[in-house]
Amino acid sequence: MRASPARGGAGSSLVGELVEIAEYIASLREAIAGLRANELTRDRLPMVHEELGHVVAATAGATNTIMESAEAILGLPDDAGYREAVEARVFAIFEACAFQDLTGQRIAKVGEAMSQLETRLSRFAQAVKARDAAGIDPAEMERRMRSDLLLLNGPQANGPATPQDAIDALFN
Repeated sequence: MRASPARGGAGSSLVGELVEIAEYIASLREAIAGLRANELTRDRLPMVHEELGHVVAATAGATNTIMESAEAILGLPDDAGYREAVEARVFAIFEACAFQDLTGQRIAKVGEAMSQLETRLSRFAQAVKARDAAGIDPAEMERRMRSDLLLLNGPQANGPATPQDAIDALFN
């Protein structure tokens, strides 16, 4: 039951301040629910870690393939002038492959920062006993649907969905 502000006096100003604090707390809880901290720590941030890991693995794999191919070229027999021409290009490939180490380091830093954010968000959500807002934000739902439609269905996380030999057979 609320005190009538018409009464005046110290009691009504105290009640007014308490009502204002209660409204602030309620709006703060709504804002926290809108963060969807539980969803972030349960679904979104682990997905970021997983995707970054796949990027690192894919770049490392591609780099190794390029470098192995370049080494194989260097092992070819030395015919008149062939070796010099190939060597120049192979060394350029080796230099270009240095990107993997740099990108791997940068992605690892991002992964570490995301891990810290995940831990902090989780502790915060537990501390305030946060509950995610019901339903999914319509803008977020639209973004997810658009992302799914634009997905190129590139390399699969656990290997190709269709073996490369089967794809090659289609073109023969």
